[in-house]
Amino acid sequence: MLVVCFPYIFYGDFQGMAVFPFIFVRYKFMRKDKVLVNHEKIHIRQQLELLWIFFFILYFAEFLIKLIRYKNLDKAYREISFEKEAYANEKKICYLKQRKFWQFLSYY
Repeated sequence: MLVVCFPYIFYGDFQGMAVFPFIFVRYKFMRKDKVLVNHEKIHIRQQLELLWIFFFILYFAEFLIKLIRYKNLDKAYREISFEKEAYANEKKICYLKQRKFWQFLSYY
């Protein structure tokens, strides 16, 4: 996995984004942010489990459903099961070593 600084794809408060096999960060110094990188590594694992394309289909479908429900962009984003798993475990640097397959399902 390659962590790349690419500030042009970010807006608002977003600092990182995972698109297998890359982790994009807003600023160069963020490549060393263990919590941010771990958060994005969790997304990489989710993408691999769902054969990449299905991750993005489910991610955006879930976001749209939550956006309709909550009528709030930030709330909709934070309620996506993939994000809930990543935020809940981003500070657990060894999380991916013990993570169960399709663990994101427990966050629905």
